[in-house]
Amino acid sequence: MGHAGAPAFGLSPMGGRRLSSHTPARAVEEGMAQIADKRKQSLYFPEEMLREIQDEATRQDRSLSWVVQQAWKVARKRMATIPGVNDPAPPGGDSR
Repeated sequence: MGHAGAPAFGLSPMGGRRLSSHTPARAVEEGMAQIADKRKQSLYFPEEMLREIQDEATRQDRSLSWVVQQAWKVARKRMATIPGVNDPAPPGGDSR
């Protein structure tokens, strides 16, 4: 088992690896509750992809969470252009 705050890993049913990270919410003194919007999530990655993310985190001396967050910031505009599974088919046929 790793130290407090260390990511936990486990095998997913599909043979990939799971990254689970938990950051506790912080509360301000005297009942003035200001809770950070950080929630525990489990993300499943193929073994090779997780290894690449781990290598990049090591190279940059950053956490896995930070690397994935930066990747999302870079990719989100491109992801928004990919049709969703429930989006209407484009005219002239479905190119998915």
